[in-house]
Amino acid sequence: MPDQNRSLLSRLSKAPPVSDLRRAKAQLADFVERVRDNPEAAALLPHLEGGILRDLLLALADHSTFLWQLVVSDPARMARLVLQPPEESHRAIVESQANLFRELRSGARTRDDVVRAFRRNRNSHALLVALADIGGLWSVEDVIGALSAFADSSVRGGVNLVLTETADLGRIRLKDPEDPGEGCGFTVLALGKHGAGELNYSSDIDLVIFFDPQSPALPEGAEPATLYTRIAQQLARLLQERTPDGYVHRVDYRLRPDPGSTPTAVALPSAYIYYETVGQNWERAALIKARPVAGDIALGETFLAELRPFIWRKYFDFASIADVHAMKRQIHAVRGHDEIAVAGHDIKLGRGGIREIEFFVQTQQLVFGGRRPALRGRRTLDMLEALHDEGWITETARDELSDAYRFLRTIEHRLQMVADEQTQRLPSDEEALKSFAKFCGYPNLKAFAKALTQQARIVQGHYALLFEEGPELASDVGNLVFTGTTDDPETLATLERMGFRNPAQAAETVRGWHFGRRAAITSQRAREVLTELVPALLAALGGTADPDGALAALDRAFGRMPAAVELLTILQSHDRLRLRFADLLGTAPRLADTVAQSPHVLDALIDPAFGIPFNDDAAVGEQVRQIIGTPSDHEDFLDRTRDAARQMRFITGARLLSDILSPAQAGEAYASIADAVIRASFEAVRKVFEADHGVVPGARIAILGLGRLGSRELTAGSDLDLVVIYDFDEDRRESDGPRKLDAVVYFTRLTQRLVAALTVPTRRGLLYEVDLRLRPQGGKGPVASQFRGFLSYQKTEADLWEHMALTRARVIAGNGDFAAEVEAAVKEIVGTPRDRKYVISEVAAMRELIAQEKGDDNPWDLKLARGGLTDIDFIAQGLVLTHGAEHPALIGLAPEALFAEARKAGLLSRDDAETLIEAHRLFNAIFQWQRLTIEGRFDPATVPPVILKRLASVAGLPDEKVLLEHLGETRGQVTEVFGRVLDAGAAKRSRRSG
Repeated sequence: MPDQNRSLLSRLSKAPPVSDLRRAKAQLADFVERVRDNPEAAALLPHLEGGILRDLLLALADHSTFLWQLVVSDPARMARLVLQPPEESHRAIVESQANLFRELRSGARTRDDVVRAFRRNRNSHALLVALADIGGLWSVEDVIGALSAFADSSVRGGVNLVLTETADLGRIRLKDPEDPGEGCGFTVLALGKHGAGELNYSSDIDLVIFFDPQSPALPEGAEPATLYTRIAQQLARLLQERTPDGYVHRVDYRLRPDPGSTPTAVALPSAYIYYETVGQNWERAALIKARPVAGDIALGETFLAELRPFIWRKYFDFASIADVHAMKRQIHAVRGHDEIAVAGHDIKLGRGGIREIEFFVQTQQLVFGGRRPALRGRRTLDMLEALHDEGWITETARDELSDAYRFLRTIEHRLQMVADEQTQRLPSDEEALKSFAKFCGYPNLKAFAKALTQQARIVQGHYALLFEEGPELASDVGNLVFTGTTDDPETLATLERMGFRNPAQAAETVRGWHFGRRAAITSQRAREVLTELVPALLAALGGTADPDGALAALDRAFGRMPAAVELLTILQSHDRLRLRFADLLGTAPRLADTVAQSPHVLDALIDPAFGIPFNDDAAVGEQVRQIIGTPSDHEDFLDRTRDAARQMRFITGARLLSDILSPAQAGEAYASIADAVIRASFEAVRKVFEADHGVVPGARIAILGLGRLGSRELTAGSDLDLVVIYDFDEDRRESDGPRKLDAVVYFTRLTQRLVAALTVPTRRGLLYEVDLRLRPQGGKGPVASQFRGFLSYQKTEADLWEHMALTRARVIAGNGDFAAEVEAAVKEIVGTPRDRKYVISEVAAMRELIAQEKGDDNPWDLKLARGGLTDIDFIAQGLVLTHGAEHPALIGLAPEALFAEARKAGLLSRDDAETLIEAHRLFNAIFQWQRLTIEGRFDPATVPPVILKRLASVAGLPDEKVLLEHLGETRGQVTEVFGRVLDAGAAKRSRRSG
């Protein structure tokens, strides 16, 4: 155009008002002196005494430290820019930037010279664009086009320079050294505003580098990922490293596929797989603007052509509007965004901001662009025109949104010109805001505020027609933005207010879900539900005592789940359930693991029956049988049994967590579940076994539970101590089935089958660990004991510790008449008259042996610590074995009932009985909670503080320090009772004399 042949000076048409005229004049006077000292700038002098250029320079001195520094640091440059047509200056700078590599190749410049020239070109261009923009020469379209063209030349020139140096080292083969990018094996795509040709004044440039691992440019033996990643890193360093001359561009590579786990340069095959499997709608939106700008341009065009089916769906994609809507509503999860307060307002992310216009356009592009190629353009203003031409929006919407876009982009540029910062937030300080209003050309703050709010409300109105019908995603806590790759500062602040101690880690975890780092949430439906659910889920987790630990537990759960859509859908549908699940994650990771394996167990938490604390053994057995149902075969039975046990144990743990069950009741419930599972497993195994081997004539069998199973004090992580006893007709020792077996072999294999049914891992996980070592002769004896041999062994060979174990034995399954016979025999063995000193000696010796082998000095080990549960159990067992013959009512009682009975019989003093009962109740409660919350060894150094706090609250104490002191005092009391009741000193003397 003819106008473009005129100098910038002759075309200046406006200058912003000045706030501090005195200071601005003083700065201008200094600049005038610099001009006088520089012959190359002398042509400026007449224009500095008055006129539009002087007014513009006063405004720059007043409002922008960055621009004024560019003005005064090089008066000759200022003169060149002002006295030439800006389009000509722009062309010259862009061409220079792109071709600096040639000057290095020819030897005309050193590398240091080139690096310096890159930065000086940027400074010249930044000043040029500001002068043309503020001075009224260029439209918004001209400004963003010029900024984008310069960024293109910087990236292209930088890539060509790095490729030239890499080729000189023999690390890559260039097809044409004069055009290094052609056939180089990688392509650089510009995304975001840079890709769209809409770059803002002080923006990062979003680049993605993809490479062909089979490129002929690679020398033999080269490692493609290493080479191209190094090139990407060198490019970033060249452009963004700050020197005394400044920098060129800040480079952001984080829009590549899953930036948290991929190298800077991504192989094309990996990229295709990523986008086809876990690519998200926001990435589709980002790729709308993707444009090859450097490297092998043809390779980049081919890549984008291959991605068209991912970006542009074949049919109208209305699901995308919901997903992008959810993304946008994450940004506005706080109601406060409904108000447009000028001070501190974010003109990009705030209500009525640039992002809403972009979402308005991009969402409709995603929805309709697959069928309407005219909607596949990169530029926002062009696509507003196309949406109108295609009949999707009205003329009013097109014109008003276009005007608002130009207005907001102009304000954005002014904000970034102040100090060369990538900011979109208006000043919060009133004086600074007044000054900025003048920099934008307004006479006062009132006029600026009126213009801004008017445009923002117009944008809100049009945006609402697309999006605002949906429900709000979250609470009043604040922003929750997890799209893209960067941490939104307001999101981090929101997470911190929610209670997360490490909000950056929390944000990265959630962002990782969106990037598909957890296979369980990579399906389209899972991602859609997740986007909607995340704010409410985080709010629930934030309400727990340990939000960070709860979120980490959920992330681990996602990592173990094959698919999470069922769990996410359940949580989305039930607010109360979401809160309970969050509590599980924070305080009972074991239960959270169960949910990860079987999300449907959560259904129990919203069943009205959940609040009913029943422990009826028959009712539990019936529930287990109902869940198992009618299996199709034995493998199906094993799976269903694990499902049943998992669900029932989950309900028990959740009831304990919710204070519906006491710890003692939970122990009984866990035992009832184990009883039911053992019975069902035995019936199923016996049925299959008898089909193969028949039955042994006169066969009878009983399965004894010992240990905590026998005393009905089982925990969430207890093993099962079992002993199998059988009997048969001695005259007929062989089974009568198709595959006959000797009776001993028969019962041995049947027992082994039972143990396998209880212990073998299936696709549904583990059921129980089973311990048979309490049988006669322990690990050396047969796995099943014939009744006659069992009785003979117990009466003639068994050590006292074996009789101690029998004090907690009860029959769980087997033939009814035989069960009664075995129970009577066990009671007789336990109630056999014994020498008191012998019992005391053996019990004390056993306690010392356990202490030597397993230790007794861990204060958090409620079982083994001196004065803990083992001591209490040994006291109970010693009382039974010593006094059971005279007081048979002691036999078969759980510890607390036994101590009460012993006090009634005069075997314990009132104080000692109360001490033992209270100690057992306390230790058992803490032990139950330890096993519920933590798998494996309870190490207070690694246990989350929230769990330690919960243990203290179980004991009615303020914190874990007081709890530990109380546990120590109580163990000391138990130890004293142990000495009195079992006369440990006498026992030791007896052993020494022996």
